[in-house]
Amino acid sequence: MSQHAASKKSHGNHWPIVVALIAGVLVGVILQPYAHPAGGGEAPGWLTQMLEIFRFVSDLFLRGLKMVIVPLVVASIISGIAGLKSLEGFARMGLKTWAYYILGSLVAVCVGLFMVNTIKPGLVEGKPNPTLKAAMDSALNSKSGAEVGNLMKNASGGASSLLDIVRRMIPTNVIEACAKGDLLAIIFFSILFAVAMVLVPGGPPTALRDLFNQLADVMTLITTWVMKFTPLAVFCLVIPAIAEVGLGILQNLVPYVLTVVGALVLYTFGILPLVLKAAGASPRKHFRNMGDSMLMAFSTASSTATIPVTMRCVMEEAKVSERVCSFVIPLGATVNMNGTALYECVVVVFAAQVLGIDLSLSQQFIVVLLALVSSIGVAGIPAASLVAIIIIMQNAGFSEDQIKASLGLILTIDRPLDMARTTVNVFGDTVGAVVIAKSEGEKLDE
Repeated sequence: MSQHAASKKSHGNHWPIVVALIAGVLVGVILQPYAHPAGGGEAPGWLTQMLEIFRFVSDLFLRGLKMVIVPLVVASIISGIAGLKSLEGFARMGLKTWAYYILGSLVAVCVGLFMVNTIKPGLVEGKPNPTLKAAMDSALNSKSGAEVGNLMKNASGGASSLLDIVRRMIPTNVIEACAKGDLLAIIFFSILFAVAMVLVPGGPPTALRDLFNQLADVMTLITTWVMKFTPLAVFCLVIPAIAEVGLGILQNLVPYVLTVVGALVLYTFGILPLVLKAAGASPRKHFRNMGDSMLMAFSTASSTATIPVTMRCVMEEAKVSERVCSFVIPLGATVNMNGTALYECVVVVFAAQVLGIDLSLSQQFIVVLLALVSSIGVAGIPAASLVAIIIIMQNAGFSEDQIKASLGLILTIDRPLDMARTTVNVFGDTVGAVVIAKSEGEKLDE
């Protein structure tokens, strides 16, 4: 099948996923009252079993996607770099990529800071919202509060400095890094291996280069097979995420949710299209080209699990070269957390408003820097954004009980917001790929 035909077919795949997403949301809304009985009792057994079935089906799909990530990333990076006649410009492309990711996340954090200070979702007539404060106190002794306690233990092991990030890049055991899915270490070793192949006297060994080229083709085909189950998986992924959101808590958190979503929308539909225009690309066409990737990111709430779909969209739809895509997208899924950094900033300032903590301008500047660094540093840890928020709050002077109370409340609505911020993370990666490719002189379908 030609790339053009594949592109047309890919655009046609939007609708089954969109229909599955809408159907999943509707079913989730219908099940919400049963998941949260009016008397405060437990959900009925039939609902618990139904949600477990949905989770089982979606988990199989996510495991299938994660199964192909490591071999696909390794093969793509090595075949992309080993196909170069020389390494001229590769270091330049790396510096551009890092500059884009750091500046993008910094702008995102500033957007979040602007929105939360403008809307002030934690205040009512200039004073802490008493309803939210009471909800925080209630959350402190709830199941969510216990979950935060476990996260706080993980936070002590989270990377909180640039030195930790650099240290994590270099694996002591490559096989172990692959087994754990440590993408930062895998990307570093793959680049090192590919560079060594290019610099071998006589050029890259033909047999070795062909091996990785063919491995990339095989993994792409397997990814295509897994993707055939996307509509069913999206339907099953969304239902538990929506059904388990308590409507009572949601009503109290409406200003907070609107602030987070508003900031994400402003960054995604305001800032990033300007970046695309400045690079000479069409924002409208790019949104259309990245439809599958954005839908998958929203459904899975995982930048890593979305890598195979994102790489396919960027190469087949936007026509970005494998050399750029295989470097920018996997790295972006690991370190480019602009939506997450924005979210972290909003959460910390919102919690401070509800708790009556007055964050000075200098303290908010520290929050910005910590959000920028921690969004990268803890990306490989489960519940990464929540661990990062704990690290920021600890450094901003929040007590342990204040952290538990804040995140105990926020956990109740975290999953839908996680889906939203992951979509921004992934879309930011795709914009980065187009910007870098344009700067390298590539002619794209943008």
